[in-house]
Amino acid sequence: MSEYGFTKKDWALFREKVADWQEAYMDKLNKKYIELLNGEGKPSEKFWALENRIRNKKDTGVQLRMSRSNCISNIVSLLNEGAITMDDLKEFSDELKETIYFITQ
Repeated sequence: MSEYGFTKKDWALFREKVADWQEAYMDKLNKKYIELLNGEGKPSEKFWALENRIRNKKDTGVQLRMSRSNCISNIVSLLNEGAITMDDLKEFSDELKETIYFITQ
């Protein structure tokens, strides 16, 4: 097993895929925000609700610290936030998938 629970190929693949995962996640967030803004209520209430959601959004799907040592924790966070699924990890090594499975169970 490698030092971090994943291979060099996994690290390269993660760096390649993470931006697309984040874009897709932010697209989902944007749709929720549009739904909020188009919903019932006073404009000021909707504005402040949206502002609060955006200000408190600390998800990895929006912003993460890109480092090799954070790779596994970033993937776990992305999974927990619903930004990705285990199916998104099908191209990764068995080592990484086993590490992620162990952590998330």
